[in-house]
Amino acid sequence: MFDKNHQHPGLGCNQTLGEAIMSTYTQIHIQVVFAVKNREHLINNSWRSELYRYITGIIQNHGHRVLAIGGADDHVHILFGFNPTQALSNIMRDVKRDSSKWINENKFVHGAFGWQSGYGAFSYSKSQVANVVKYIGNQESHHEKHSFFDEYKKILDDLGIMYKEQYLFT
Repeated sequence: MFDKNHQHPGLGCNQTLGEAIMSTYTQIHIQVVFAVKNREHLINNSWRSELYRYITGIIQNHGHRVLAIGGADDHVHILFGFNPTQALSNIMRDVKRDSSKWINENKFVHGAFGWQSGYGAFSYSKSQVANVVKYIGNQESHHEKHSFFDEYKKILDDLGIMYKEQYLFT
């Protein structure tokens, strides 16, 4: 581990690690999608907004910026500005672990609540952000017509992501 005030051999001749971190600028927009274990319909309207605020807090406490969060009773979509100082897998581990613990501690469901393993993560350019925000905001009405499973396959297909259907949301 380097002290941010000492020079690092890979940096410019007079640049410290702290200065390199301060001069790093990124624009990375990630949409993550993850489902309730066994795609059960457990996220109730009575506490869904609280869940979204809780998840938003987790993400923002790690230095990322939530742009939109929504979903339905069996899954969540989040669009956020990703800070690359943390691995995406680590933030998703924390979001899923901490939010399921919060749901269980508050006894929002009968029995134990859990998220399915894995998640989808998709990057978007700045020009696409407004459309993704709108899409996430319309999740409830969208799912009156389309199942989550069909929606997720369409996202993968539209983005050209190869998958085996039997491994989706295991």
